[in-house]
Amino acid sequence: MEISSEKKVNLYHGLRITLIVFLAVVAANALFNGRDENKTPNTISFSGHGEVTAVPDIANIYFTISQDAKTVKDAQASVVVIEEKALDLLKAKGVEDKDIQTANASFYPKYEYRNTVCPPTPMGAGSAGIAISPSSPYYCPPGKQVLTGYTASESITVKIRNIDSVGDIMQGLGTTGVSDLNGPNFAIDKEDTLKAEARKKAIDDAKAKAEVLAKDLGVRLGKITSFSESGNFPIMYSTNSMMKDSASMEPTPAVIPKGENTISSDVTITYEIR
Repeated sequence: MEISSEKKVNLYHGLRITLIVFLAVVAANALFNGRDENKTPNTISFSGHGEVTAVPDIANIYFTISQDAKTVKDAQASVVVIEEKALDLLKAKGVEDKDIQTANASFYPKYEYRNTVCPPTPMGAGSAGIAISPSSPYYCPPGKQVLTGYTASESITVKIRNIDSVGDIMQGLGTTGVSDLNGPNFAIDKEDTLKAEARKKAIDDAKAKAEVLAKDLGVRLGKITSFSESGNFPIMYSTNSMMKDSASMEPTPAVIPKGENTISSDVTITYEIR
């Protein structure tokens, strides 16, 4: 059946109108979505703080052994003698090998600045036959650096798990000839659980503030757009004792107060508001 020219024209116009409407709908939808995507959401941020306390269960101490000698070999050998005494004491007090670590070992030359002594002037006749007395020795510039020996040193860190023995250990180390002794720094061996607990408290604190303020402002909170955490550093109690000469060090108390450590967390949560 052949379609008349009039019907063909009407069909063409109908299709044309349909296509125009379709394109208009697509364009409007794209424009609307584009505006929505580019729209910056309104947000509000809340901070929260949480902390937990715990009694320390480990103590860290640090000491250095330093010895001088004419040669590097002799200086290092002297360090080894003192090191063996210190390690024997630590093991006798129950400190395990895994908790003793060498932090640094080094040696360096020692120099001394020395002036050259000039020879005295011999006795002789001066002008007009006057006798001149010999002069006293004096220093002739310039001087020079003279190698006098070597210094060898070794630094060791120790983790003490039986913290009730810290005082006795430090007293004992003071008799072995170590050059420097620092500590103790009390800490908690496994802090991850406490950190997570402090973080949870901080998040709950921020959420509680958010709920109250949202109610007061008459807004609804949407999804969380960002989260950040700071802090989470243990606040440690420490008693520091340093000695340059073990013979002059005042005795360390046998019992050292260990107090409590505080682990804190601070968070910031940002919400969309509706």
